[in-house]
Amino acid sequence: MTECSYFMPPEWTLHKATWLSWPHRLETWPGKFDPIPAVFVEIISWLSSSEEVHINVLDEVMEREVYALLRNSRHQQIQMERIFCHQIPTNDAWCRDHGPNFVFRRTDGKVEKIIVNWVYNAWGEKYTSYADDNAVPERIASLRQLPLVSPRMVLEGGSIDVNGKGLLLTSEACLLNPNRNPLLSREEIEQQLAKYLGIEKVLWLGDGILGDDTDGHVDDMARFVNETTIVIAVEEDLTDGNYDALQENYKRLQCYTDLHGNPLTVLKLPMPSPVYFNGDRLPASYANFYIANTVVLVPTYRCSQDLAAIEILQQCFPERNVIGIDCSDLVWGLGAIHCITHEEPEL
Repeated sequence: MTECSYFMPPEWTLHKATWLSWPHRLETWPGKFDPIPAVFVEIISWLSSSEEVHINVLDEVMEREVYALLRNSRHQQIQMERIFCHQIPTNDAWCRDHGPNFVFRRTDGKVEKIIVNWVYNAWGEKYTSYADDNAVPERIASLRQLPLVSPRMVLEGGSIDVNGKGLLLTSEACLLNPNRNPLLSREEIEQQLAKYLGIEKVLWLGDGILGDDTDGHVDDMARFVNETTIVIAVEEDLTDGNYDALQENYKRLQCYTDLHGNPLTVLKLPMPSPVYFNGDRLPASYANFYIANTVVLVPTYRCSQDLAAIEILQQCFPERNVIGIDCSDLVWGLGAIHCITHEEPEL
């Protein structure tokens, strides 16, 4: 009888590449789209200094435009030979959520890289057009000639984080929301995560941060930085609307243990000063950083807490260069660096 098991590597393991989807939907950044391509160029330039970068574009015209922007970039660290565009159409730019979830599958002792094709429904059908986004994993699997496994469960990449040792972080506000998998219980969702990601224990957080239209993605709140350490965004201002939810999540994490009953190390990340655009509170958080092979890219928001957040994460990743990227414009689309990136591990 054939035995099969799956394993999702943590983000800090060696990458073959990072995947992104080029921004093109003006409504995502209403009235403020113009600066967004330059932010992507800056992020891609740093990623290319670390590993291959693969970019989903709509068509040949967009491909030429993207290559031209990158070639004319002022960023000296950019390495064009590591950047590849693919004509894979998307509805929006949030590759963390619609992109390919690369995992390793072991079958009778043989290990191969595959793509788990979770269902994507635009965060509980908050937006009407998402057929192209939902098809991205299948199209990349075809492009890369990788096996594709489809669990038939709604799951976005930003809603989970793993430590590579059997633990997974997520939130009740998102995964238990009836707009995702109304017919699945908490136990059934945990069983799917265990089966396809190699998870043995789920660490459940509660509510997410203000302004987050994903119903509480964990990558705006708490992240593993190694097998035993979690950084969590904590609001210390009693008058801030994020105070109660983030303090509650911090208390939960302090009570969780690893698979052997050992307490986890929990480090506080500050929250940035509130970011608004046209009177709307935006989901600005330093937890939305991305770990690449040689760099860690951290969103910054032009406030005094920026440097403190970078310093904390630099201590967590002493062998990587922690770089702040101004995401004051990017977050108007309701996401930041982790939301637009998706790692492909090296087998």
